[in-house]
Amino acid sequence: MKLVDRPSRNNAYGQDYSFTWIDAFGVWLSWRKIRRFLPTPGDRISLGDFGCGYNAALIRKVLPSIAHAVIVDLQLAPDLKNNSQVLAIEGSLPNALESLSSESLDVIVCNSVIEHLWQPQETLAHFFRLLRPGGYCLVNVPSWRGKWFLEFSAFRLGLSPKDEMNDHKAYYDPRDLWPLLVRAGFLPANIHCGRHKFGLNTFAACRKPPQSLNSPVGGKH
Repeated sequence: MKLVDRPSRNNAYGQDYSFTWIDAFGVWLSWRKIRRFLPTPGDRISLGDFGCGYNAALIRKVLPSIAHAVIVDLQLAPDLKNNSQVLAIEGSLPNALESLSSESLDVIVCNSVIEHLWQPQETLAHFFRLLRPGGYCLVNVPSWRGKWFLEFSAFRLGLSPKDEMNDHKAYYDPRDLWPLLVRAGFLPANIHCGRHKFGLNTFAACRKPPQSLNSPVGGKH
């Protein structure tokens, strides 16, 4: 049987449309979860936001509190690309991560992105490689329960972008995401993975051990 080769998307999240109240509420709930792990003023860390969206809203919130940001998406706002505090990379995951130095980031955020990827395992392996020992990787994805809500909102109510839902490759409950994180290199003792957003999403906070030997990307750990 011949597999369907769908064309790759060209636009980043939030580039060509305005958020509805449903989108804004979902972003707010994600922000409440993620901000617990983000720096307070004076921490001066290096933070990566991969699949950050066209306007990289999270990075804009925390930029005054960090030393350096690395952002990746298919398209990025011009002012972000011209900001000396930001390394802005336009490209797809995981390929866009290959040029980044290992153990160069203190925190990595990947919010509602993994479900859009054909290669989620390779992407997560890059996250492990890029983290400094003791650093955190924060991953948020829609769950299988969230699939129904997102598709109802997009296809029936028109309150969420249809193109985003049609671009989804998978959904992840904790039992789906956890094995990918382990294969990426994170130890089970350092993975906190559970449901949030009323069970519509799965959230994982993974800490790289303070002293860790990186395994090759895509290899066994």
